[in-house]
Amino acid sequence: MGMVQADVCVIGGGIAGLSAAAHVAECQRVVLLERESQLAYHTTGRSAALFDETYGNPTIGVLTRASRSFYLHPPQGFADTPLLNHRGSLFIATEEQRAALADVAEEIRAGGGAVVLGDGAAARAQVPVFAQSVVACLYYAESWDIDVGAVVAGFRRLLRARGGQIITDAPVEALEQKGSAWLVRAGATSVQAATVIDAAGAWADEVAQLAGVAPVAIEPRRRTALTVDLPAGVDARAWPFVGDVEERFYFRPEAGRLLLSLADETHSPPCDAQPEDEDVAETVDRVERATTMSFNRVVSAWAGLRSFVRDRRPVVGYDAAAPGFFWLAGQGGYGFQTAPGIARCAAALVRGEPLPADIADAGVTVETLGPGRLRTIGPGEAHQDPPSPEGRR
Repeated sequence: MGMVQADVCVIGGGIAGLSAAAHVAECQRVVLLERESQLAYHTTGRSAALFDETYGNPTIGVLTRASRSFYLHPPQGFADTPLLNHRGSLFIATEEQRAALADVAEEIRAGGGAVVLGDGAAARAQVPVFAQSVVACLYYAESWDIDVGAVVAGFRRLLRARGGQIITDAPVEALEQKGSAWLVRAGATSVQAATVIDAAGAWADEVAQLAGVAPVAIEPRRRTALTVDLPAGVDARAWPFVGDVEERFYFRPEAGRLLLSLADETHSPPCDAQPEDEDVAETVDRVERATTMSFNRVVSAWAGLRSFVRDRRPVVGYDAAAPGFFWLAGQGGYGFQTAPGIARCAAALVRGEPLPADIADAGVTVETLGPGRLRTIGPGEAHQDPPSPEGRR
């Protein structure tokens, strides 16, 4: 393809890079490079996306609330169907988990959510298949399924409508500064742009190292999911999202079947993640133990990488040591629910503007999101859990 001129080159075509590119393209020339032959191939395309304003730490909560209006009222022509469909969430507990259930209820209430507590009978009134070991539950109505395919297609359409260019099969091989611009070489394509946005997900540190930029210690973590056929006579269409209160598993209806997950966070190198047989078996076992259901076969199984930094907040902002290098990484398991809010932040910061007022007024600052906060992490600390994570899950 030769040389392409742009104001901004976005590296990575997952939900983070795609949504940011669409917002940035409103005012600037944008080229998006994706290493695979299609957008959203890795974590984005494997997401069991749920919109829940109480899911995640306080910063994630602000960014999620800042995304709600977009999902409820997207731009004209963005999608032909609703992007959010009501689901509701039901968290269940055994006798030993009652204290954990009370803690989760308090956290949701502290975040402004309303919960309904109940006993095992209340849980079985919503999902009749729970075993007798389920003795307590918490229902939170304000959660929705996100139509992943419609959101990805909508942002792709919006980016192209604003003049943005998408180049697939374009793995980045070299990144170097040429004067006031970056030169990005990706196969047969080279892009020259004043700003490079590193939205490469689990590979974000690798892209940074190509540019000679210090990493932010991205921690990719594998999560396992699978679908199973429902037992004969079981109709799950009206079931809420169901989660073990200590996040040992979750399940929810999915296209006439049941989607199950181990809710695992296993350290992994950046890769095309694949499910481990023992994790698939453990997922099935945990759900069967919590219910009266038995599954004859696994229809499909997959894994995705959820990428975090140590404080579990996203990394959004210019790197002070590399003019024009912009981080958009570390969305963890919150990429879809925060995408419109984070994309607005990224577009504003790329243009040198303040953060959007609704996000700034809620207490999120440039320093909250920027990579500078991570430069104090010492050697050997990159893969430690936060000493006190902000919020649940």
